[in-house]
Formats: sequence, structure tokens, C-alpha cells
Amino acid sequence: MKFVDEATIKVTAGKGGDGCLSFRREKNIPRGGPDGGDGGDGGSVYLIVDRGMNTLAEFRHRRRFRAASGSPGKGKERSGNSGEDLYIKVPSGTLVYDDDTDELIGDMIENGAAQMVARGGFHGLGNTRFKSSVNRAPRKTTKGTPGEERNLRLELQVLADVGLLGLPNAGKSTLIRQVSAARPRVADYPFTTLYPHLGVVDSGRDNSFVIADIPGLIEGASGGTGLGIRFLKHLSRTQMLLHILEYRPQMAPQDLLEDIRVIERELGNYDKSLSRRERWLVLNKIDLMEAEAQMPFRAAVESLLKQGRPLYMISAATGQGCRELVKGIQQWMAGREQPAHQDEVTA
Repeated sequence: MKFVDEATIKVTAGKGGDGCLSFRREKNIPRGGPDGGDGGDGGSVYLIVDRGMNTLAEFRHRRRFRAASGSPGKGKERSGNSGEDLYIKVPSGTLVYDDDTDELIGDMIENGAAQMVARGGFHGLGNTRFKSSVNRAPRKTTKGTPGEERNLRLELQVLADVGLLGLPNAGKSTLIRQVSAARPRVADYPFTTLYPHLGVVDSGRDNSFVIADIPGLIEGASGGTGLGIRFLKHLSRTQMLLHILEYRPQMAPQDLLEDIRVIERELGNYDKSLSRRERWLVLNKIDLMEAEAQMPFRAAVESLLKQGRPLYMISAATGQGCRELVKGIQQWMAGREQPAHQDEVTA
């Protein structure tokens, strides 16, 4: 199924039913008086989270949704039936915007959570409502009001604990295949990944976390070049970013530093807060490097970085170093979940 992460739809709530104009007509009861009932309320439109969905593909072909209208009132003071509410399923992580005003209406996260996006019309009043001591036979009624109508923009941001990013062909898809059951496409050419993939990583002792792979970034991505900019928003909810770097034979540590700066510039241009997120460096494809050269290469890179950012060296193809990386991520996440201990103050 094609991955779709944006959609625009039009929702229309149901119209309220009109009030009824009626008078009681029964044998031996002259001047029976008004008995017109109220109409029914129009149905409202809700969005509801369905964890079974992982894409907005449902809205590729159907873009208009309308809730049922209320029925008109009836004689004998009988009210019309209310219109049935309409519930539209969306995947968890969907942001809902009013497409005309750009207002954020809701952030759909919890499974089963519902958000009203269009309120149904109010019912009309029957002539019974207007009976008074000075008006025994009112012929006045009111019509039901129209339901709300809205153009909505839905944007899906996948829910993941860890996000993978890097230049094309760095091995992100190979890594997610190595550490999870996800099976994104892998090939020996750039831009194999065309849309995000999610994988659940089993980190032992009933612990796990969700990892997301997005298409590779290239220089100028924040300005619209390549595929990555469209999917950078999927990293917005992650707790940590893994910056995957590709080792190439005969590569110098300075070359790796330039690869790092390309991604850092694109993150900063796209979203300053994303560029400040916890980000670890992962040098992939070290199976292409002589074993005795690995530690000196790592020391040279760390010396150039001059920062405390963690650096892992792995081979996603062979699995070398992947288990240590997974363990480090789980320990970091467990540390974030620990409540902060207050220092005891002694007199």
C-alpha cells in the first residue's frame, strides 16, 4: 500500500431538522391547540484514532464526508430523530489543521481518542414551543440550522522513539532490518527508501523501542531538494536521532566531518529544535575497514569533533556493533524515564 502522509478532506455536519407546524385534531376535542414537535439535531463529524492504521491512504479517493441530518418534527409533540454522528478513522500521530485558517485543531495520539471537527446543526422548534396565554394557536416554527462545514488538512507524523537520518546510501534501511523485524527495501543505489519505515527493536528484558527510517537527505534538502525534506517532520516526535554515516574505503576523517556538517546544516535550516535534539553518530560499513585501523580512525574523528556526542562504529550488514548500539539506546531511554532525585538539604 502506498504511504501517504498528507491529505485534505472536506467535512460537513448534518443539518438540524425543522420544527413542525401542527394542531391537535381529535373528535370531541375542539380547539385542540398546537402539537408540533421539534426537529432532531444534526449529526456531528469526529475524527477517531485507530492504531491499526499507519497511513492516510484511505483519503486518496474519498475526500468528502457528510454526517446525517436530523429529521423534522412531527405532530402530537413528537420530536424528529437526531442525525447519526460520523466517525472518521485516522492513524495515531495525525495533526489536524483547518485548511482555510491554518489553525491546529487537534493532535491525534491515543488509540480511540475522538476529536469533533464539525458540529451538527441545532434542531428547529415546533409551534408547541410558542404557545402562550396570549397566543393559543401559534403558527410559528423555526428551521434547523446548517451543520458546520470545514476543509481539513491532515498531516501524519509517525510515532517513534528513535529516528534514523543521514545521507543517501548510508545504510539506514540495512540497520533497521538488522535490529528489527521491519523489511524496508535495500539496494546498492541512493534513494532506495521512498517513505518512512517503522520497526520495533527488542532490547531485552521485556524492553523495546520503536525506530523510524526516513529517506536520505542531501545538501539543500531543507529547501526542497531530494526526498528527505518531505519526511523530516516524522522525526519531530522522536526522543533521539541516530545520524548514520557511511564509511568509504580510503576515506579520511576530515571527509566524515563534512558529511556530518551537511546533515547538521539541513536540520538547523529545517527546525532549530530538531537540530538540538539528542543525536548520536553511527559510523556504518566498518566491515570495509581493516580491523587494526578502526580504533585510530575513531580517535581521529573524535578529535576533530571536539564534542561529547556519542560515536558508535557498526556494520549493519554483518551485525557488528549493532547489539552494543541497541543496548546503549535502551540505557539512555531508561535513564530519561527515571524520576529526578532531589538532593537532601542538611542543616
